[in-house]
Amino acid sequence: MAEQFTKSMARNIYYGGGFFFFLLLIGLTVDTMLDLPKRDHRENITIAVAQGKKHWEDNNCIGCHSLLGEGAYFAPELGNVFQRRGGGDEETFKQFLISWMGVQPLPIPGRRKMPQFHLSKQEINELAEFLIWTSRINNNDWPPNIEG
Repeated sequence: MAEQFTKSMARNIYYGGGFFFFLLLIGLTVDTMLDLPKRDHRENITIAVAQGKKHWEDNNCIGCHSLLGEGAYFAPELGNVFQRRGGGDEETFKQFLISWMGVQPLPIPGRRKMPQFHLSKQEINELAEFLIWTSRINNNDWPPNIEG
């Protein structure tokens, strides 16, 4: 190696490193795109799931809750709420969600208040379908504990 670091050496390291990391980015992107269909079970997306996602977005649920680690951490993670509150039974979870949404805001002093969104029973069922679908995504066991 030369005793002095030249401009051409710096340029070669810059371009070589840039090219290497660009190829790495492309490779990881291709790997992710090939792996996603196996993990997200997109074939199970129904009209109710899509409508539930729309209700999730329209009511800005992510402004307080996180879903699969994304969103605000003001309120509980909802990526596993189906297992937590429904025990794996869809009807039990839907009844829980209808009841829970119906009694908001809870009159407990010192507790953060979830607003009353005045969603219909059908809208809550669609939101439940979205949360059930979300809970079945292969997410490497996120969140790390059952209480989110």
